[in-house]
Amino acid sequence: MAPLRNSQNSIGGDFFKSALTALVITCGLFFSSCVQFTPSVRVATSLQIEHQGIHWADSDSDGIPDPIELTTSSDRENFRKWFAMIAELQFYNESNQWNIEQRDCAGLVRFAMREALRRHDRAWFSRMGAEYSSVAPDVRKFSLEKSPVGEKLFRTNDNSFILDDLDNGSFNEFADAQSLRSYNSTFISRDRRQAKTGDLLFFNQPFAQEFPYHVMIYIGRSGSVAATEPDWVVYHTGNSPSDRGQVKKVALSVLDKHPDKKWRPLESNQNFLGFYRLKILD
Repeated sequence: MAPLRNSQNSIGGDFFKSALTALVITCGLFFSSCVQFTPSVRVATSLQIEHQGIHWADSDSDGIPDPIELTTSSDRENFRKWFAMIAELQFYNESNQWNIEQRDCAGLVRFAMREALRRHDRAWFSRMGAEYSSVAPDVRKFSLEKSPVGEKLFRTNDNSFILDDLDNGSFNEFADAQSLRSYNSTFISRDRRQAKTGDLLFFNQPFAQEFPYHVMIYIGRSGSVAATEPDWVVYHTGNSPSDRGQVKKVALSVLDKHPDKKWRPLESNQNFLGFYRLKILD
C-alpha cells in the first residue's frame, strides 16, 4: 500500500509553489518593464528625430542624413558648378588653401567638395586667388561654415545612419578613394552618357596593393578653355615620398586610348568601376 501523504507537508508545498509562481510573475513584469525602458540605439531612418534643433533623418536609408543632402535641383546644380570649377582650376594652379599633405586623387575630391559648400564671399575670393570667379549662386541649404556636421562630411562605414554616428567617428573630414566610393557615393552607370558634371569615376587596380582605388572627377564641357571635347575629367596622380604627383586634365576620348588598357574608362575594361554620384546629390 502506498504511504499516506502528510497533509501538512502538502499544504506547505502548495503554498511554496504559489509563492514561487507569484515571484516569477512579478520578476517577469519587472524585467519586462526594464526592457521596455532600456535606452535603445537611436535609429534615424524615415522618422524625424529632433536633436540640437535639427531633424536628423535618413529618408533614403543611404547612410547620409537628410540635413546634409542637397534636396533641391537648384542647390544640386549650383554645387556641381562650383565643385567642377574648383577641381578644374587645380590643374592650372593648385591652391595654397589645399593642404599639401592631402594632395592625392581623393584629396582633390574632398578639397573641391568643401570649397564648393563654403560661402563664396569677398573673403573667399581673396583667399583663393584672382583666377576664381562666381559660376553660380551659393548652395542655399547650408554652408560649410554652418554645416550640421561641421567639416566632417564623409561617412567612414557602411552602416545605416543612427544619431550616435554624429559622435562615434562614423563621419570624418578624411576619406580615401575606397571610402568615397563605398560609403559616400552611389553607382550610376558604366555608360558615360549617364554621367553629369561633378560625378566621379572609379578605377580598381589590384596590383597597387596599398592604394588600389583611384578616383577622377567628371567635368564634362570645360569652363576654362574653348574646346570641342565635351567630356573632360580632372584627377590627381597621387603622391609618394619621392613624388608629390600632379593634377591632370584630360578628355575621356583621350583616356580611351591610354597606353595602359587598365586606365581606359570603357565598359569593356574590368578595372573601370564606372560613374558614381555623391550621395549628397542623390
